[in-house]
Amino acid sequence: MSADDELSLLVVIVDTNPIWWGKKALGEAEQFTLSKCIDAVMVLGNSHLLMNRNNRLAVIASHTQESRFLYPGKGWAAADLFGDGGSSMESNCSGSKDGKYELLTAINDAIAEEIKDLMTKSDMRGQQTETLLVGSLAKALCYINKMSKDIKGNQEIKSRILVIKAAEDSALQYMNFMNVIFAAQKQSVLIDACVLDSDSGLLQQACDITGGMYLKVLHMPSLLQYLLCVFLPDQEQRSQLVLPPPVHVDYRAACFCHRNLIEIGYVCSVCLSIFCNFSPICSTCETAFKISLPPVMKAKKKKLKVAA
Repeated sequence: MSADDELSLLVVIVDTNPIWWGKKALGEAEQFTLSKCIDAVMVLGNSHLLMNRNNRLAVIASHTQESRFLYPGKGWAAADLFGDGGSSMESNCSGSKDGKYELLTAINDAIAEEIKDLMTKSDMRGQQTETLLVGSLAKALCYINKMSKDIKGNQEIKSRILVIKAAEDSALQYMNFMNVIFAAQKQSVLIDACVLDSDSGLLQQACDITGGMYLKVLHMPSLLQYLLCVFLPDQEQRSQLVLPPPVHVDYRAACFCHRNLIEIGYVCSVCLSIFCNFSPICSTCETAFKISLPPVMKAKKKKLKVAA
């Protein structure tokens, strides 16, 4: 198959947790804000689209209350994504005054407007402070599946997901996260992870299972250099580059009772649920286990000596 018949789809998931970004902006002398992160994502997306005319892009914001497509939005028709748009494409492209390609300008404007609308309408009064990363990954897989069905018969699409992670992992999302990882593996979708703060055991497993690249950013103001040098090349191009070595993968599982990561636990033989403490009845499938007790040893009777 020729290179013209091959589509490359990159889905970027950005962690927009306002609590984490707010603390990061207040706690460091070198302020690295969410707007700078979005600017780096825009440059990565533009570079990906300029690499080949058949490349496609999608950007998803992973928030504490929802997962939203920053691009393509509701105003973008399917024909625009495949470069076949006419009047609808022209209406999205308002024009560029700096000589930049109009489509890239329209994409950047759409991302900026969506992220502004998302952050201004956020209401943090509730108890939900964790990033809905699993929902964003599931939405990305659904979009990849839709795109693979919309392409022409003689074309092939290669898809990958890049997760830019900021906040810490949520053990409550462990089961759904693992389901998403195995779904991506079944669809041959690569998952890459660019972690800005503490290491993510869940994303380490996702990258290891799907064959992606896991990287923890040591200097956040250099995020754009990391994105362009490590995550812009696709899987075939990476084999020709000297990239950071693979990290040790934390394969600890989260228990179903407290959602804590454990190394040693109890596994239900029926539904494979994991527990940190023993329970005679599985709380997931309600299977009762027969406990085999050690045999009771009867005390030997002492023979009484008969007095002579």
